[in-house]
Amino acid sequence: MEKAELVFVPSPGIGHLASMVELAKVLVDRDNRVSITVIIIRLALDSKISKFTESLTGNSISTHIQFIDLPSDKTNASNDHPSKFVTSLIESQKPHVKEFVSKLITQSELNLKPPRLACFVLDMFCTGMIDVANEFGVPSYIYFTSSAAFLGFQFHMQDLHDKQKVDLTELRDVDAEFEIPTLMNPLPLKIFPSVMLSKDTLPVVLHHVRRFREARGIILNTFEELESDAVKCLCNGENPTVYPVGPILNLKGHAQDVGSDGSSSYKDIMLWLDDQPPSSVVFLCFGSLGSFNDDQVKEIARALEHSGHRFLWSLRKSPSEGKIDFLVDHEYLQQVFPDGFLDRTEKIGKVIGWAPQVDVLAHPSIKEFISHCGWNSILESVWFGVPVATWPMYAEQQFNAFEVVIELGLAVEIKMDYRREFLIGNEIVLDAKEIERAIKSGMEHDGRKLGRLSEKSREAVMDGGSSSSSLTHLINDMMIVAAENIFII
Repeated sequence: MEKAELVFVPSPGIGHLASMVELAKVLVDRDNRVSITVIIIRLALDSKISKFTESLTGNSISTHIQFIDLPSDKTNASNDHPSKFVTSLIESQKPHVKEFVSKLITQSELNLKPPRLACFVLDMFCTGMIDVANEFGVPSYIYFTSSAAFLGFQFHMQDLHDKQKVDLTELRDVDAEFEIPTLMNPLPLKIFPSVMLSKDTLPVVLHHVRRFREARGIILNTFEELESDAVKCLCNGENPTVYPVGPILNLKGHAQDVGSDGSSSYKDIMLWLDDQPPSSVVFLCFGSLGSFNDDQVKEIARALEHSGHRFLWSLRKSPSEGKIDFLVDHEYLQQVFPDGFLDRTEKIGKVIGWAPQVDVLAHPSIKEFISHCGWNSILESVWFGVPVATWPMYAEQQFNAFEVVIELGLAVEIKMDYRREFLIGNEIVLDAKEIERAIKSGMEHDGRKLGRLSEKSREAVMDGGSSSSSLTHLINDMMIVAAENIFII
């Protein structure tokens, strides 16, 4: 059968780009008829994307994947919420993407056996590119980088808003619960993502969700055994076809970790872990955007010291208030800790900046993961069988915390409704005793259920596994589309 060309459009942001690259590698490894062009839209301030793409080009990850940089838009920095300025940026780049794909088609005329343009695969924040795909007469697939349950939540909220005229922003301070089709337990309003409760950002979210319904399919970074009820609920005939193909993870760890600030730092961290007893270390890491004010840092430090447990703490300074410099790593100053903290905990603890998260979670000394509950981090914790203590901050992380604590029973709670949004401080400071309680609870967590799911996550992506089978169905659908398309790349 003829070859198929897929056009990938990730949203600007290293987490989303890296995840889509992993999906691209999975697709081309599975079927040599597939070629993929990844169109990179970059934020002017984000140097991590440049480092990441340079590492990929240097490593020659596949002859079937090419990367195309669009011109950097120096005007895209804004004090708007990220969901708003990213959406605006994507809209502004639509003519550039159309121009590139047109050139791709024109230049292919010299190729004796050119592939056919099959489809666009779009990040969940790049729904505006559906318009470009439509102009070329090809369908779009959405790559949804959160959970199946959260996708169902978004569909349900859109239905409530559009069909039942429920204004969620008027309920922001109401103590209420909602029945969500993809959840077994009612979801408290306080767990809703902040963007769903703001008059500024709710229209943006609902716009994307409406466009999800225009897609030919939605690719989910999850696996059926983890979210079986949610996946079944989504297969109701009213939504686009869903393809749970996860977990899609970069398990090479340090080799391609864009946060690395040097091999000596990496070696130092791993050597320290090697010196710790098995299942003895609490690992604290809050993602590339996770940070705390000075008062909260002191409370965390007191909790760690009083708990008596060994710890590895990845800590970053908060970005400047009111400025959009969250794309820059900020080193922490020792003065912020309680007097003598580093000296007293020298033998049992280590405070670092960047952390090679995959390699740390894979290390046998790690027993507990205190996390911001990004979906990718949750999938990694499941893969390595490390219990999570939930400390969500922004985006859909409160929802993720609810799912892993209440729905799945895989984690312990620190505070599920904690929030520290972009550019917005958080006056709530969790007490050291509350944090210490969660640390001890996580270290004593019965990991048998998590261990079983860890095995199932690995089986899912093996030949014959649920995600592997779903991937086969996805590729077959894409090849059918390619065979029908008149455009030849």
